[in-house]
Amino acid sequence: MPQTNKPEHAVCRPRIVHLTQLFEPEPTLKGIDFVAGLQDRGFEVEVVTGFPNYPGGRIYDGFRIKPILRERVNDTEITRLAIYPSHDSSTMKRILCYTSFMITSFFYLTFRARKPDLVYVYYPALTAGLAAIAVKLFRKTPVLLDVQDMWPDSLGSSGMLQNRFLLRIANAACNLLYRRCDHILVLSPGFKSLLINRGVPADKITIVYNWADEPEPIEDLNLPNGFDANDGFRVLFAGNMGAAQQLDAVIDAAERLHIEHPDCVFYFMGGGIDRDRLAERTRQLKLSNVRFLPRVPLRDVQHFLTAADALLVHLTDDPLFRITIPSKTQAYLYAGRPILMGVAGNAADLVRQADAGYVFQPGDAKALAQSVRNLIADGPERRDEIGRNAKSFYFEELRQSKGLDATAGLIERFRKGSKSTGPIQGEAI
Repeated sequence: MPQTNKPEHAVCRPRIVHLTQLFEPEPTLKGIDFVAGLQDRGFEVEVVTGFPNYPGGRIYDGFRIKPILRERVNDTEITRLAIYPSHDSSTMKRILCYTSFMITSFFYLTFRARKPDLVYVYYPALTAGLAAIAVKLFRKTPVLLDVQDMWPDSLGSSGMLQNRFLLRIANAACNLLYRRCDHILVLSPGFKSLLINRGVPADKITIVYNWADEPEPIEDLNLPNGFDANDGFRVLFAGNMGAAQQLDAVIDAAERLHIEHPDCVFYFMGGGIDRDRLAERTRQLKLSNVRFLPRVPLRDVQHFLTAADALLVHLTDDPLFRITIPSKTQAYLYAGRPILMGVAGNAADLVRQADAGYVFQPGDAKALAQSVRNLIADGPERRDEIGRNAKSFYFEELRQSKGLDATAGLIERFRKGSKSTGPIQGEAI
């Protein structure tokens, strides 16, 4: 009988598939660091993903689409599957992009992959989740669903899908997915309440807040390239500039403060479909206190955040946005600077709970301008205190290790189809 070299004391670790259409080198919260955190907690993880093409819809340099590509990054096995790459304004092309990954991941997980103990579905929750529950029919593999976007609500709010017939199909598919998956992880209390209203049992849903990237502290005391040393007060908006952000209200607030506080400068850093229009409007208004910075690499963002006097979050007042927490909220809290929160609902509740800044009604330029005045009047010592409150709250409630502990606890509970309830280590309630 052939001999094996496997040591007698070797332990077979639980095998998890992290199913996500987005993965490094694409921007994603739960990427290689998330997987490494699960591995540190005793799991063997295979990432099943597509070929990188987000946000431009073009395959990244160094990659070429083929039916399957296997990679290994450190201890992480990454399996890339063929997809139809597209992230443009065409609804049908984006549907093809998502459904292509749903199809290829279903066939791979059903017929090619080693059977996992659990499939962790990250992005997109609907199409990747439908693939996972279809695999479950064949292989009896539990499914843990991570809901970061509340479909179909987000499809309509974002403008991605307006066809009522297709929205009804998406709604029916979501209901099927919520019934068939074993457990659901959500990012906010509002998401949990909405799912309960849709008939999902409360004990099937766990809140685990997202976290920031947690880069190393900035040791460079110089201003980042792009900030002006002559500024008296810097307000920074970092991120996407689109219709959902409703940033005309920020331009209007800057106009209100232009004469009163000429050295208070509003910086917009990033890109998006509204960036050029907003820049042109700024030129037309002849506002010298509004400036636009290009996108910067993720590793450099923290330098800008910590050098700002206030960090701005803004989304239009929409029922869906009231129950979400924009990812920049955690990044801003981690940066330890005062926050101007122009998002109603759960995100505003976090800022109030942390005493981390000022909350104002979305779209209300007068209220935003007054919040900026308040921060200026607070003075440096009070602003530093607010920043310390923000950072302390982040580490107490939202840090990565706490979220990973909660996620690992859920995986351990449900990987064998367990239906037990009760608190788990690190769980956010």
